[in-house]
Amino acid sequence: MNIEAIYNLISDDRHAVDKVIRERLHSEIVLINQISNYIIGSGGKRLRPVLILLIANALGYKGRDHHELAAVIEFIHTATLLHDDVVDGSELRRGKETANNVFGNEAAVLVGDFLYSRSFQMMVTVKNMRVMEILAEATNTIAEGEVQQLLNIHNADLDEAGYLEVIRSKTAKLFESSAQLGAVLTGQDGEIEKAMASYGLHLGIAFQLIDDALDYTGDADELGKNLGDDLAEGKPTLPLIYLIHNGNPEQAELVRDAINNGRGEQLAAISKAIKASDAIEYTLKAADREVEKAIATLNCLPDSDYKEALIGLAHFSVERSF
Repeated sequence: MNIEAIYNLISDDRHAVDKVIRERLHSEIVLINQISNYIIGSGGKRLRPVLILLIANALGYKGRDHHELAAVIEFIHTATLLHDDVVDGSELRRGKETANNVFGNEAAVLVGDFLYSRSFQMMVTVKNMRVMEILAEATNTIAEGEVQQLLNIHNADLDEAGYLEVIRSKTAKLFESSAQLGAVLTGQDGEIEKAMASYGLHLGIAFQLIDDALDYTGDADELGKNLGDDLAEGKPTLPLIYLIHNGNPEQAELVRDAINNGRGEQLAAISKAIKASDAIEYTLKAADREVEKAIATLNCLPDSDYKEALIGLAHFSVERSF
């Protein structure tokens, strides 16, 4: 099942989530409305909310709280994007100027805070302590991942295990929580809840690894961001880590220098070295392994179009070009 078919399968749910988002974004403060609508309305795949919708439906959920929680997840994700772009000094996201570039860093940070606090207001309406527990833990873990990533900037000695630990916290955690919530809403036992959380975790790791590869093989217009931004910021990603440990001495030194000093101007030389090595293939294989693990967790679900959609979503995460 391709991504268009997946979206069509949950079309009514997605429209309901959009309605919740529009209603919950409203504030009496004009600037909050402007920035919130700017970034929420700028597109994006919304894979995390899709996870809740698909899993809740796959497990026979009949209520409407999955719409509220899908919007919560999107708000939390959007808040992290606003804060990320300020920390990274990013200028482009989803093919548009970043909110901080348009409205200023101060406004972007504060509206990110608004989205975080609004998401917690919304969680309360579900009246489920397990939901609160999962999302509170997720937001804290994501924040820890952000701080750890900051500490890893310009650290060419970061190894693969250390890098994967960061993306589990920073990127994959919200995928994990989204999938887990779909099981929680339907009152599943601990084993199914654990399996769905595992699906989301492995999917999120695969998603980030593909992002790492696309930073050197993708098209900037299609991706909607500048290629090589991570390199310019001195962030070690898996292709770079692989080249340091498996490239020739000249390649390893080139990458070390770029990470340690944030040399974005070396992007062309490093891209050439990466493509001449097995770095991209290694990264793609790592992502494929995560997808295989994700799909294996779905054995506990009854056969349905929603289960097929979850399998298709896993394949999309590694086959995409954007």
